[in-house]
Amino acid sequence: MRHSSYQALRERAAVLDLTGRGFLRMRGADRARLLHAMTTNHVQGLQPGESCYAFLLSSQGRVLADVTILCGETEIYLDTEPETHSLVHQHLERYIIADDAVVADLTGHVAVLAVEGPQAPVVADELGVPPIPHLNQWTSWNMWPVARISASGQPGFRFFLPRAEADSFRERLSGHGLPEAGKQEWHTVRLESAHPRFGEDFCDQQIPHETQLLHAIHFNKGCYLGQEIVERVRARGHVNRKLVQLHIATQQAPTPGTKLLTGDGKEAGVVTSAAFSPALGKVVALGYVRVEHTGAALRAGDAIAVVTPLKPR
Repeated sequence: MRHSSYQALRERAAVLDLTGRGFLRMRGADRARLLHAMTTNHVQGLQPGESCYAFLLSSQGRVLADVTILCGETEIYLDTEPETHSLVHQHLERYIIADDAVVADLTGHVAVLAVEGPQAPVVADELGVPPIPHLNQWTSWNMWPVARISASGQPGFRFFLPRAEADSFRERLSGHGLPEAGKQEWHTVRLESAHPRFGEDFCDQQIPHETQLLHAIHFNKGCYLGQEIVERVRARGHVNRKLVQLHIATQQAPTPGTKLLTGDGKEAGVVTSAAFSPALGKVVALGYVRVEHTGAALRAGDAIAVVTPLKPR
């Protein structure tokens, strides 16, 4: 880990190269209606310049992917994890029957660079980005979409631009004194911030309520794929396990899949991702814990693991 980049991401601002993330564009008169029916959030309520975070679910209510949806005047953009852009594209195409909607996967043509950290809004202002005061907003700058999205859990501005322009923009960011933080740095900071990532901390084995990311769901929006399961779980009032943050008293990060045990050796949960935090002097992790054990001290290997519930977003 590069400690200077790690500290900049935590305390000031740093650049993240997120190129490879999925970037899809939807056009057509039925684009919002289709996405509204295929995702968990209220897409038809979005105005141009607004955005929302949402899940795509299977008919069994499992999370197939997470997306950030950016609503424009004549098109909608979808930002996805690198591993899911093809799945999202194919999933949407499968349900376009008589709809006036066209989905294009622009991932291979778009570079994704982010400025993240407590001073990210200051940097964006210095660059001349129009104000984006709220998290669920985005704007167009130099013909590029710029959105308030974070990979690390810190304040973030994500820039989507042609790949041919990426190097010159990276140099411009470097001219503002911003170091580039690598994957290990932002992975550590996102765990300190208790910021789950699809593919590591949740996947198609989870239902939304287990992830604790309920801001991805609009419970009064009407029908969508997977809604029946979501409503059934909400009516029941709880799930058997949920995603939590863990502080583990060791410097050696446990591998994903490490079991969490109670004091008497009963299995209470599992670690999904972990990293040593230089700032805390211990390992921070995310993992699933059965609800009856969320208030208990657990063990990950030989180390004590203290559970911290995820804060609502």
